[in-house]
Amino acid sequence: MSGSVTALACLLVPGGIADDTRLWATALVLVLAAAQYLLGNTGALRWAVVIVLSGMAIILLVGLNRPVGVSMNLIEESIIGTVSTAPVCAVAAVLLTSPRRVLLLALFFGLIFTSVTVVTVDAPDRTVMLVLTVSMWVAFTLVSWWIAQSVPRVMHRIAAIGRAHRAERHASELEAQRRQDARLLHDTVLATLTLLAHSGVGVSPAALQKQAGDDARLLRQLRLGGLPTPRRSGGYNLEPATVLTLGDTLDAVRQRFERLGLTVHWHGSGQVQLYSNVLDSFLLALSECLENVRRHSGVDEADVTITDDDTTVRAMVTDTGVGFDLGQVGSERLGVAESVVARLRDVGGNARLFSSPGSGTTVVLEVPK
Repeated sequence: MSGSVTALACLLVPGGIADDTRLWATALVLVLAAAQYLLGNTGALRWAVVIVLSGMAIILLVGLNRPVGVSMNLIEESIIGTVSTAPVCAVAAVLLTSPRRVLLLALFFGLIFTSVTVVTVDAPDRTVMLVLTVSMWVAFTLVSWWIAQSVPRVMHRIAAIGRAHRAERHASELEAQRRQDARLLHDTVLATLTLLAHSGVGVSPAALQKQAGDDARLLRQLRLGGLPTPRRSGGYNLEPATVLTLGDTLDAVRQRFERLGLTVHWHGSGQVQLYSNVLDSFLLALSECLENVRRHSGVDEADVTITDDDTTVRAMVTDTGVGFDLGQVGSERLGVAESVVARLRDVGGNARLFSSPGSGTTVVLEVPK
């Protein structure tokens, strides 16, 4: 297309060629440019034929339609040299896909070379024009061959990268699901089994029976492919809403731990709007912190303070129990690492833990609004 524009610019130079020749040559250049555009969009062989025939017609029209005995001027040489190279030899890009098309490319080159040879018999720069024509055709052919060899390799590599990306994404999804399942089991069934292992000390038989029944229904729903929301023992009804109110759901946490014998004193905000997935993670992390208080602190009371600002909701869970050394918590313990810290980070939140032996424990939970 650049070569066609250049040829058109040369045709419009005043006094370069005769007016009638300029008119017909301009029309042929426009046909040449249109065929180039269509060839680039479709790759159809017929447009390559139109390009070559239009280019040959321009060369013969400009080179032969001049007075006898008058040498070819610079404008005419420029038009012929331009048309015989870039605008026409670009057809090599679609003529290297089969042996038959390669023969057609050789035929096209022969036609253009013969046309330039005929019209430049008395041209002062004939040798330069012939060498330029041959070199440009060879260069375009080599470049087209390199592209034809490289594109399939590139496409193969792109496909391989795509397959690797899909495999990695699938593995990441499986790992995320495995971690979520581990958190869910830790927060529900394992907690109930631990309570049973200790003979349900501090919990009434009715509360223990209800807790076990909730966990059994949860496992049954998971086995059937269900996705409980929120994902915790009990209260796993499907929630179509995307935004839920925190104040309406804290009661469920309070009632659960009252059944289990832990008194929770609530302070701070009462109604906070959160997206359902953020609210689920926040409540589950909060429940895990209270479960740790009930099981490990040695006390039966805890304080929960809920605060919020323009961007963040926070919960501070505090107990006055035995505390522990943070450096002594093993990496195999899922409670804090997975059910609290990792769970909140999955929704853009964070958790901070403060404790020391004999001084109780404080956990600060943060989630975005």
